[in-house]
Amino acid sequence: MKLTRIVLMVFAAMMFVGVLSCGKDDNNTDTGDINSDNQGEEVSDDWVDLGLPSGLLWAKCNLGASAPEVYGDRYSWGETTTKETYDWSHYRYCTVDDEGELKSLTKYNTRSSYGTVDSLTTLEATDDAATAVLGSGARIPTKEEWQELMDNTTAEWTTMNDVSGRKFTATNGNSIFLPAAGRRGSAGLEYAGDDGMYWSASLLENKPSRAWRFFFNADDQNMSNCRRGNGPAVRAVRPAR
Repeated sequence: MKLTRIVLMVFAAMMFVGVLSCGKDDNNTDTGDINSDNQGEEVSDDWVDLGLPSGLLWAKCNLGASAPEVYGDRYSWGETTTKETYDWSHYRYCTVDDEGELKSLTKYNTRSSYGTVDSLTTLEATDDAATAVLGSGARIPTKEEWQELMDNTTAEWTTMNDVSGRKFTATNGNSIFLPAAGRRGSAGLEYAGDDGMYWSASLLENKPSRAWRFFFNADDQNMSNCRRGNGPAVRAVRPAR
């Protein structure tokens, strides 16, 4: 009887160890790609390493999109939620006159003619849609970071699943696709399929009612600017961890 009891105890212990081992294997759901440029760092499928001098990773999709060719959500500059109407009357950081036109800015202002000057020229984390949606570390790229993308990739106008846009291919072979998502303004969705318009985190300092945006079409790409109340698309960046 004593021997039988000992055998049963040993068998039970072996079964317990086996269960623990299966549980550990079943929970190993890491699907990150090994990136040699980041010294073995694992990079999520949601982010692309373009080998840029800054080391920034670019999101594979627009904010609010489920695939690279999907337009995604739209945001006014400095706002972290979507809305139905994109005009000054529905913009967070301003006051308007009786006709709904801009009267003064209440944040991110460099000129006294637009209201109280706070000299803020780059979006703070609390006003960054990418940070709000994707979490700490993710953010809207600055004007300079958009320029870095242009300077260190080869761009071509192309289509993905019948959606027009620009593909940016780096020397390391990795690429991202930005759909020509247009923008939302007071008249609704405009220029989709023809123009790509993407926010930067940088204010247009000499005219603070506007912010820098990345613009492209079939023929050109450049940094231009847009009224802060309008709703271009957002593509996020984050530092390599």
